[in-house]
Amino acid sequence: MRHPAAKLGVSQQGGTDLELFDSHDIRYRSPFGAVTTGTSVFFRVCLPRSWQCSGCRLRICPDGMPEERYSMFWAGMEGEDREWWDCHYAPAAPGLFFYGFELDTPGGISHLRRRPDSTAYAASTAGDLWQLTAYDKDFHTPDWLAGGVMYQIFPDRFARSMSGIPQQDIPEDRLLREDWGEQPGYRPDSLGKIRNNDYFQGNLKGIEERLDRLKELGVTCLYLNPIFEAHSNHRYDTADYQTVDPLLGTEEDFRSLTRTASRLGIRVILDGVFSHTGADSRYFNREGRYPGAGAYNSPASPYFPWYTFRRWPDDYAGWWGFDTLPEVNETNPDFTNFILGPGGIVRRWLKAGAAGWRLDVADELPDPFLNSLRKAAKEEKSDALILGEVWEDASTKQSYGHRRRYLLGEQLDSVMNYPFREAILTYLRGGPAANFVHTVMDIAEHYPPQVLRLLMNHIGTHDTERAITALAGEPDGGRDREWQAAQSLSPSQRQRGLALMRLASALQYCLPGVPCIYYGDEAGMEGYKDPFNRGCYPWGQEDQALLSWYRRLGQVRRVCPALKEGGIRPISAGSDVVCFERFGNGASLLCAVNRSEEERRFSLPDAWAFRTVNLGGGRVENDWLVLPPLECAILLA
Repeated sequence: MRHPAAKLGVSQQGGTDLELFDSHDIRYRSPFGAVTTGTSVFFRVCLPRSWQCSGCRLRICPDGMPEERYSMFWAGMEGEDREWWDCHYAPAAPGLFFYGFELDTPGGISHLRRRPDSTAYAASTAGDLWQLTAYDKDFHTPDWLAGGVMYQIFPDRFARSMSGIPQQDIPEDRLLREDWGEQPGYRPDSLGKIRNNDYFQGNLKGIEERLDRLKELGVTCLYLNPIFEAHSNHRYDTADYQTVDPLLGTEEDFRSLTRTASRLGIRVILDGVFSHTGADSRYFNREGRYPGAGAYNSPASPYFPWYTFRRWPDDYAGWWGFDTLPEVNETNPDFTNFILGPGGIVRRWLKAGAAGWRLDVADELPDPFLNSLRKAAKEEKSDALILGEVWEDASTKQSYGHRRRYLLGEQLDSVMNYPFREAILTYLRGGPAANFVHTVMDIAEHYPPQVLRLLMNHIGTHDTERAITALAGEPDGGRDREWQAAQSLSPSQRQRGLALMRLASALQYCLPGVPCIYYGDEAGMEGYKDPFNRGCYPWGQEDQALLSWYRRLGQVRRVCPALKEGGIRPISAGSDVVCFERFGNGASLLCAVNRSEEERRFSLPDAWAFRTVNLGGGRVENDWLVLPPLECAILLA
């Protein structure tokens, strides 16, 4: 990969590494990244004189609108054999604007098309366009999360406090486990159904009692998987949005948790599951557990219009076809008012102490619902965080038959960052280092900066295998739960996995956004997919070296202002080594990772020569950075 010294705000003087065009280089497109509406964006192409170009045009394709063309102007020579053409363009409204370049040559019209690394190549036909994102000029996101550390907790499996154990009102059909740390249940019952009804009895008081330990990790935000009453251990089948699940505690326990967390500088966000409820809920009531008529019991139920019945009562729309998760109609006025109204669920739990919401399957919530949810949350608490679950590039996501507008200023503050997770794990498992850089830079280019600074950068969640297993274990290859249940890392695999976790977390903590630890990753927990990735936190059995490493990474987050909302500049992407710089707020950080089994060294930019490695096993020798096998280096300036 070429040395991109001119990337993102630093011009390279006298350089000869000219491209036809590169959207990541401010010599060709300035400013870098997403822009507010009305911002004038400067475009330049650098063409060989031998092409005898007599005209050049910027092709703009506003998303869903007719194409526009803008003449570019000849702007002088670059040496004796290349010439510059340039123009300005200002997007007038929020949206996506795809663009390319059209050239008049003696051989006819030619086009510049985009390569995966953001540079250009010439072709006879159009295609492979670049993306310009324009967002609302009044779009603001909460400052309190920037530069922090998130921590995700699956409440049933993190910590159990004896003072939080309920004395009554626990449904009799729950299997209460007293063997903390043993394998979660995974086999179907005698009827062939997997009920997810075994509970290790983690609770809110248990979380509150461990807040000091989370503070030591540098945690500033807790993300809790669902806490509302539900009849499975994952609680994504909501039974009552207004009640904390009795095994977890009470509303006062939740309020106490948020008060104690606040005193420690930690905020708490909740999981909002608003695309479906449980069939076993007071709203649907298929099992008859609740008094009164649910939608399943009577078409006269006040909840009947919330759901879509093809043929009442047994033929209804279920989330991804699951009959235990009936879908709701989010545009139904009664449902919308219940969730988003003046006394609705979103406002109620913000008043109770929540700092925001993580929205489950945000890409399955319609635009009007998301618009209203943001409005309701911000009216209740102006700095409430609205974080969406989107697995792809959220700026280009399509669902409901159209392009979604999550990040343009009217809906989400930010999203879960699955693209970075995939980039980190793929690179560390042997994928091309250049592909890692391409993914990171594409997201940095496409997302508004106030979104980018709050990205939930995880390397594992309750929906994926544990990071250490993904890095060092045998790929599951689609094998069943019986195979997954029998697996654990061998001693050699675990040793390698722990080394790779240090590298993965170094990248996770230094990339734009906010690192999110999935509970137990810092302790070295293993596990394939649900439910094996949802085991009990191993209190007293943590890998102490890895835990210490995470604490030191948290300290780096605290002392380096460049990680709060600074820019990113790739330095090197060789066959095994990734190196990039973060800069801004009067500070800089350099992060380098060697994923190979051999020592690697490379020349440092002048600004980093002769400096000291602050964290990691690398070392600086004059103007060279030396990285031992499976090692990293973080330098601060």
